[in-house]
Amino acid sequence: MANFNTHLFIAASASSIAAASLFNTNYIDVFDIPWFIFLGTIGGLLPDIDSDNSHPLKILFTSLATLMSMLAILAYHGQYKVQHVFIIASGTFFLVRYPLLALFKKATVHRGAFHSILCAVLFTFLTTFSVYYLLNTAIMFAWLSGLFIGFGFIVHLLLDELFSVDLGNAQLKRSFGTAFKLFSVKYFSASIGMLISCALLYLFTPEFPFIINWRP
Repeated sequence: MANFNTHLFIAASASSIAAASLFNTNYIDVFDIPWFIFLGTIGGLLPDIDSDNSHPLKILFTSLATLMSMLAILAYHGQYKVQHVFIIASGTFFLVRYPLLALFKKATVHRGAFHSILCAVLFTFLTTFSVYYLLNTAIMFAWLSGLFIGFGFIVHLLLDELFSVDLGNAQLKRSFGTAFKLFSVKYFSASIGMLISCALLYLFTPEFPFIINWRP
């Protein structure tokens, strides 16, 4: 399995090449390039959030806790005194960063359902949905955002699978086949949950803008 720095470098490099290619074909502006590189890099770290001691997991829940505490401040700053808002925001941060993180660790297993193409599709739809509705962007921009998350995710899975091959001794390691898979058979119920989530999200995502209409 590749380490954190390797995944970070490869995901950022692959996303940079992909973003540059889109810019050269006039799909995106030059100012959009950093955004898509960022998303591709994040996607390249996401599969390891099911590892209890991974950097991506800590980064994700720290960022999520910070975001939720900021939303709590925005929601209550005009209703309560400053010190009360501070207590609410601090409590929100603590709740997300520790108890919620502990529950997530208990509910997930490394290289389980998260290490699959199905999960990449789930994050693609989730990102597209979030960018389109929360950031109020154009349909193509939202889909490209989701596709870059999925692209980085797939790069991570392929890299882990590559590291499962011992090229020196020309043999496969015991971890071969656990990184790049369509879905998890071992954790079938989790895979079914992801499949249902994908179907529901797809119903609410905007129309896919890259469908080619073939004419006879």
